[in-house]
Amino acid sequence: MSISTLTVRDSPYTAIFEGIEPAVDRLYVTGDNLEDLLSRPRVAIVGSRKISAYGKTITAQFAAELARQGIVIVSGLAYGVDATAHRATLEAGGLTIAVLPSSIQEIYPAAHRGLAEQIAQSGGALLSEYEPDTPTMKHNFIGRNRIVSGMSDVLLITEAAINSGTMHTARFALEQGKDVLAIPGNITSLTSAGTNNLIKSGATPVTCPQDVLHALGINTTVSIPKVKGSNTIEQTILNLMEENIADANELLIRSELSTDQFNQALVMMEITGKIRAVGANQWTIR
Repeated sequence: MSISTLTVRDSPYTAIFEGIEPAVDRLYVTGDNLEDLLSRPRVAIVGSRKISAYGKTITAQFAAELARQGIVIVSGLAYGVDATAHRATLEAGGLTIAVLPSSIQEIYPAAHRGLAEQIAQSGGALLSEYEPDTPTMKHNFIGRNRIVSGMSDVLLITEAAINSGTMHTARFALEQGKDVLAIPGNITSLTSAGTNNLIKSGATPVTCPQDVLHALGINTTVSIPKVKGSNTIEQTILNLMEENIADANELLIRSELSTDQFNQALVMMEITGKIRAVGANQWTIR
């Protein structure tokens, strides 16, 4: 991957990065589309590395639907929420920026090198403030988070535990004057304790992508196209998925369909691209 150097203070993007402290002096960039990416609305989607099935489903839904509306998704290439947001954006044909805690030559985590290459090759960009051959240090991760929030218009936290490193990103966003949005979760779930606590502390609760568009000041009267079933059985299942029911066993019970009807509909909707599996017997609308 070719790497270019951007001196922030001498670039057209100074205003985008000026609220970040400590200041960003230089960025190393892979991707030929940075000017277009930074001219579009940008939403940072972050959260826990240890993501639950609920978190994976919700993150994928929000990232994909926002990407289809032309929103650039910014995240940090980490395990969990970050990687889910990047992948869902790419699958939706959208654009995403990954801000790295490492140099671009030494992608971290190494397991996401393929994902990083796909981001750069699909019109997105990789950004790092660390020059080639710089070792990846523990403090780099917090430093990376201030850039993720600082270069975005709003911050969306989809799932986070109470002591998650995501809380650093939320603090940076507030210091930078950015809106912090959080998706509420089950009050008994430790993986949503952080987002629920943020909402109690004043973060804006969001329950659909239109809420994020509203925070961006984008006209939400234009509805995001919904996936339609080919028959009443498919539509019954899709209606339940729109209520954030993702578990196949619960979908079967709530749909009141026979097992054969349900399984056949699930297979056909996957084949026709209406839904996709996200693991652990969980499904989401594509």
